[in-house]
Amino acid sequence: MQMPDIVMSADSSPPASQSKVVVYSTLLCPFCHRAKALLRKKGVSFTEVDVGMDAAKRSEMTNRAHGRHTVPQIFIGDTHVGGCDDLHALERDGKLDLLLAQAGG
Repeated sequence: MQMPDIVMSADSSPPASQSKVVVYSTLLCPFCHRAKALLRKKGVSFTEVDVGMDAAKRSEMTNRAHGRHTVPQIFIGDTHVGGCDDLHALERDGKLDLLLAQAGG
């Protein structure tokens, strides 16, 4: 099982936009935990960006998510998946594996 890289500040790792799978989240968000659990179950490596106490990271997330400000916000490659329910819908519909394969994730 691969563990995610957690980005705590802009200086600690490459920009999230360079990762194949990015999950913007907060520490206590149950939907964030559920989305990350699905990715881990599938063996998907992802970068987690904690936006809970970082206004700049939250602004980055909101801009990338076209104004959506709730967490999680999930990106696979250049595709904005949306939130936890959207991720699970892709899995249920059999589309998540294809999207991950296209992104190299």
